[in-house]
Amino acid sequence: MLSILKNNFIWLIVTSLKGIAQVIFIDNAVSGFIILAGITIASYSLGIVTLLSSIIGTLIGIAGGAEKESMNQGLLGYNSVLAGMALFLFLSGSDRWMIALAGAAIAAIVTAAIMYFMRQSGIPILTFPYIVTTWFLLLASYRLATFKISPDLKPQTLSNWDLDIKGEPHWLDGAVDGMGQIYFLDHNLSGVLLFIAVFWAGWRLGLYAIIGNAAALLTSYGLGGEHSLIFHGLYGYNAILTILAVSAVFKEDNRNVLLSGIVAACLTVPITASIDTWLLPYGMPALTMPFVLCTWIFLGARKVLPRI
Repeated sequence: MLSILKNNFIWLIVTSLKGIAQVIFIDNAVSGFIILAGITIASYSLGIVTLLSSIIGTLIGIAGGAEKESMNQGLLGYNSVLAGMALFLFLSGSDRWMIALAGAAIAAIVTAAIMYFMRQSGIPILTFPYIVTTWFLLLASYRLATFKISPDLKPQTLSNWDLDIKGEPHWLDGAVDGMGQIYFLDHNLSGVLLFIAVFWAGWRLGLYAIIGNAAALLTSYGLGGEHSLIFHGLYGYNAILTILAVSAVFKEDNRNVLLSGIVAACLTVPITASIDTWLLPYGMPALTMPFVLCTWIFLGARKVLPRI
């Protein structure tokens, strides 16, 4: 009996670590552990929320009778990880722990629902369930007193918006923070650890991540983006996820995958700027919506234009 419990506990932890790593398409528990270490270095409490959120997503999958293969790969956990982290960071008050973990559970259910609705399309759901869950729960703060939104998320009107492109460029910060911002981290050492986690899973993934981040840095700087956003990685993280999806994970048999991935990574910059502007009156963060849209555009286009 003890042996069975021990094996089940080990499986739960390994699968939960994979759920953390699946945010960046990695089916590897060691990479998940390295990522969790990077998160914990930046914030001990955020590290706890990350692990608990992944465990909750996994347990929801077990309770709901999800397919064993999906469970083993951590595919029921990664949206829960991001939802739990986002709600913990973007809400305030003593209830945010409870809401963050409840949001992680809801994200797992939303993930299953969207998997069902999109299964015939052949297009992956990516992080769309986390985005929907997080936006809805954050917006609930304007009607429900229990939800207390962070004062950092301030609704603004476009008529009062000023573009501030002043400041010295900090290329080193931008080179590592793009990776860190995938997990909401503005911490150089954490960004380095995340790159190590990706290279651990495969040198090609690590190389593509570097290329995607560089593409976003150069594109956003060339287009005159705000330096505070560029060099804190807020244009880079969607580009990294996009190039990994388009060029490495869902590449199919295509010799042009790296080129199309670079183009897609560059496209995330104006799309990020557009979504940020669209959400300005609501004070909502763009999250990974630019990555989802760009990836869906390119993967959808390949159904008709297979050489893209």
